[in-house]
Amino acid sequence: MRKNVLVLISLIIVLILAQLSKSLDPYFYQILLFFGINTILAVSLNLINGFTGQFSIGHAGFMAAGGYLSAALSVYQGEKIINYLAFLPKDFAQGLVFFVFVLIGGIFAGLLGILIGIPTLRLKGDYLAIATLGFGEIIRVIIYNMEIVGGPRGFPGIPKYTDITWVAFWSFICILVVYRLIHSSHGRVIISIREDETASEAMGVNTTFYKVFSFSVGAFFAGIAGGLFAHYLMMLHPSSFTFMRSVEILLMIVLGGLGSITGSVFGAFVLTVLPEALRGFAHLRLIIYSLALIIMMLVKPLGLMGNKEVSLYRLIKKFAKDRE
Repeated sequence: MRKNVLVLISLIIVLILAQLSKSLDPYFYQILLFFGINTILAVSLNLINGFTGQFSIGHAGFMAAGGYLSAALSVYQGEKIINYLAFLPKDFAQGLVFFVFVLIGGIFAGLLGILIGIPTLRLKGDYLAIATLGFGEIIRVIIYNMEIVGGPRGFPGIPKYTDITWVAFWSFICILVVYRLIHSSHGRVIISIREDETASEAMGVNTTFYKVFSFSVGAFFAGIAGGLFAHYLMMLHPSSFTFMRSVEILLMIVLGGLGSITGSVFGAFVLTVLPEALRGFAHLRLIIYSLALIIMMLVKPLGLMGNKEVSLYRLIKKFAKDRE
């Protein structure tokens, strides 16, 4: 009961801080917003790679699927539905429609995760990585050839509904869902697959089901991140979801620590802020960026956090105890 109350308090604090951050300089506001989107992507991929022990590098494909679908719904149906909801305050109607469209995009990405996961997750190691990479590129190429969403020209005219409050809300939901899943009985099964899949099968665990399940949950949140991304930039292009975007998300969880939700957040923060901090070095930027990552991997091969967590519950409890 206490943990549920702390979760609610944490959500309220996150939303209040999100509202206060709107007064930031637009440049820093955008960095903070992209950090939130990257957090969703990193935490969801860590569920697949870090906790389940699979090797997926097609996360950008699910982000593209969810982003394009939610954007297409907003462009082609958004105003019509908002007009049907004229009895509601306009801001509330827009927020409700946006929430539903982003959720539909996430569900679509999750279903794609199931369809792709069933045949591919029977593979292991490098073969799985190549298969997920291939499916991610297939999704991008299909979008590239769909005129209804602009094809190679890109997809403009997307309404700008995303703000820091929505990003903070979905980041919180993603972290909470993954945390509660991993600390449940199903989570212990998922971790057992990572530790020794053969032993899990010998104990009667349906490893294929749990691998597909975690894959679909990760894909769902990648689709949510895509919807938020689309409704902030107001323009989507297939080049935003290439193989390198998947690698960038993978680097976040490797840098932060495989099997650590806190590490995913730290990794997302570092790889969101570091490229911006190095902009002043012009042509040396990519060299410094790469060297920093190499040094970090040499010094901390298990990532910034390894598989450890920083417990928000313990921090709040310790703070409350110190105040007494």
